[in-house]
Amino acid sequence: MDSRPHVESRFGCIRPLKASKRGNGEGSIYANTRGVWTGVVSLPDGRRKYMYGGTREEVRRKLALALAGREKGELADARGRSLGEYLDEWLEAIKPAVSDWTYRGYEVHVRVHIKPRFARMPLERLEPSHVQAFLNQKLAGGLSPKSVRNLRATFRAALNQAIRWGFIHRNAAALVDGPRVERYEIQPLTPPEARQFLTSLRGHRLEALYSVALAIGLRRCEALGLRWQDVDLDMGYLRVAKQLKRSKGTYELRDPKSRASRRTIVLPPIIIDRLREHRARQLTERGSRGGNWNNLDLVFVRPDGKPLDPTGISKLVHRLLDAARLPQRRLHDLRHSCATLLLAQGVSARVVMEILGHSQITTTMNTYMHVIPEMRRDAAAKIQGVLIEPPTPER
Repeated sequence: MDSRPHVESRFGCIRPLKASKRGNGEGSIYANTRGVWTGVVSLPDGRRKYMYGGTREEVRRKLALALAGREKGELADARGRSLGEYLDEWLEAIKPAVSDWTYRGYEVHVRVHIKPRFARMPLERLEPSHVQAFLNQKLAGGLSPKSVRNLRATFRAALNQAIRWGFIHRNAAALVDGPRVERYEIQPLTPPEARQFLTSLRGHRLEALYSVALAIGLRRCEALGLRWQDVDLDMGYLRVAKQLKRSKGTYELRDPKSRASRRTIVLPPIIIDRLREHRARQLTERGSRGGNWNNLDLVFVRPDGKPLDPTGISKLVHRLLDAARLPQRRLHDLRHSCATLLLAQGVSARVVMEILGHSQITTTMNTYMHVIPEMRRDAAAKIQGVLIEPPTPER
C-alpha cells in the first residue's frame, strides 16, 4: 500500500500527494557513478561545496552541518586545498610563533611522515578512519608508541588551526586515540641515598652540576644553559632564563618554552658553597687557557670552556652512581628525587610546582602520586595530635 499522504481531487478521486521539490540552495544528496554518497550545497559566491560519505545518513548529517554553518556565516570551506598544500601553509604561518626546536619537530613530522601519505588528499575529505589507519601503519612499521603519539599531536595541532581558519569543521586527528605508552616508573633517591650521592661527589669536577640537579631539580637543558649572570651567590638565588639546546652539531641558548619554566629559585646553603668552589675551579681553568674560552658565560662547561655534551652528562651519572655504590638511575631521576624529597618533607605541592617549573599543579600531583600515601599517613598523625588531648603529666 502506498504510504505517501493522499488528497481528494475535485472529482472525488483519491491520489497521492507529490513530494515537494527541494528548494533552491537547500542542498542535495545522491550516489555518484562510483557509488559514493555525495552531498552538494551552494555557497554564497556561487561555487558548490561537496561532501562525501559511506552512507546516505552520514552525508545527510554533513549536509545539515554545512547548511547550518552557511546560515550563520560559518560554513567551513577548504576551497579545494589538498592536505599537503594546507600543511605547507600551516608551517609557514606558525614559524614566527613557535620556538625553532618546536618548528623543526613539526616540519620533520610533516615532511617525512604525513605528506608522503596525505599530500594529495583534499583537506575536507580527511576522516578519523584515515588518521587511525595512518597511526596504526606507523606503529606496525617500527615507530615507537611515543613517536606515533607525537605524530598525532602534530596532526591535531595542524587541523586545529584549519578549524580556526574556517577550512574544516572538525578535527579528524582529535577523534582518534594514539597508542598506549608505558610510563617510566620513577625511581627517586631516598634521603640516605641522596646524602650518600652528594658525599661521593666531593672533589669531582662536575660536583656542582649534579648537586644542583638533585637539590633544586633543574632539567638537564636548564642546568647546562645556566649562566653566571643568572646566579647571585651573595643573595642566594638563581634564575632559570635559558636552556642549552643542540641542533645540527651546534649549541644554542634558547628561551624556555613556557612562562612557568622561567623562574627564580632560592638556593640551599650547601649548593651555594658547591657553586663557589666550582667557580674558583673554573677561573683556574680559564686562566690556564688564556683568551681561548667560550663566551656564553656558562656555569657548567668542558675544561676548554665549550658547552658540555648533554648525552655525555647523562651517561656520566651512571659511573658516579656506581662509584657511590648506589642503584642505577637516569639523570632525570635526580630531578624526580628533588620533588619527592620536598613533598615527603611536607613542602606544599604548589611550592614544588614552582621550583620544578611545571605549568600546572596537576602535572606535579600526577607525576608524584606515589608520594601521596606517605603524606596521607603524616596528615592522619597530625590530625590525631590535634583531636586527642595529651595526658596530663602526674605530679
